[in-house]
Amino acid sequence: MNVKLLAVLVCLPMQALAQGFAGLGSEAGAFAVPKPDTVLQFPADHGAHPDYRIEWWYLTANLTGPDGTPYGLQWTLFRSALAPTDGQGWDTPQLWMGHAAVTTPDAHFVTERLARGGIGQAGVQAAPFSAWIDDWVMEGPDFNRLRLAASGPDFGYDVALTATGPLVLHGQQGYSVKSASGQASNYYSQPFFDLSGTLTLPDGPVPVTGTAWLDREWSSQPLAADQTGWDWFSLSFDSGDKLMGFVLRGQPDYTAATWIAADGRTTAYADGAFAATPLVRQDVAGRKVPVEWQVRLPDRGVDVTVTALNRAAWMATSVPYWEGPVTIAGSHGGVGYLEMTGYDG
Repeated sequence: MNVKLLAVLVCLPMQALAQGFAGLGSEAGAFAVPKPDTVLQFPADHGAHPDYRIEWWYLTANLTGPDGTPYGLQWTLFRSALAPTDGQGWDTPQLWMGHAAVTTPDAHFVTERLARGGIGQAGVQAAPFSAWIDDWVMEGPDFNRLRLAASGPDFGYDVALTATGPLVLHGQQGYSVKSASGQASNYYSQPFFDLSGTLTLPDGPVPVTGTAWLDREWSSQPLAADQTGWDWFSLSFDSGDKLMGFVLRGQPDYTAATWIAADGRTTAYADGAFAATPLVRQDVAGRKVPVEWQVRLPDRGVDVTVTALNRAAWMATSVPYWEGPVTIAGSHGGVGYLEMTGYDG
């Protein structure tokens, strides 16, 4: 298939990621939709759900080099469907997009892969777990022990992941509501990965250790029509506790959060309990992007300042967004990751 045509096909169903971030705010149509009484099943739900419109396997990591330099790492595989069916060969309506990035205090490296499903170029299998696009892989005997590798023109990484805690289900046992009108996704995470391996940067290889957080989410209409994007925080505190929280920007904004205790026990918070307020904005890729935030979850005594490690961590991909590591100070200390979508100018 013509590469330019493939790029267009992949991007078409993802267009709204820039403005509602695939028809993510459009009607679900014939696609399946999440239901509150669905019980997630593992390992089956680690795999793909082709009857839903959009899905992702999204890993971020906070790393440290031997000299104490902090780094961030991202690996993402997106699946987007043109129709709610699967198929073989070129008949499949399943499209795939991969993003990989490494962030340092003064550089941000990013690259992208595009693929058509059904021909072996990209896909996911649940057990033994394997997710791939071309030679980028996240794979292992199970979801607790994984190898992750990707490369671009000027960077690469090859790291090992070991889970040290349980899977976390967000919202109502994995049913995550995204708006007052009821849009939702199926959403769970593995936020307890230890990581070790090697980054390959322009100046050479760097051995790194750290922690990683893997998000899994699928839906067909996760946003309301008036929602323009989101600000998503995954925060790991020095205490061992963790916090996932997001703001979906609309009229009005909609928020949700999950408190994850160090032992893996969770508490879900509905709209209004979690707050994130921009403190500093900066011109990034021609857009005014918040690069410092006040994040609060009063029920847990959380009142922190979240600051980008590298303010210029812009993902200049087919669907552009900001994604990068952050530091945490205030009532709690720690590190984390921030994703911001829908900032168009």
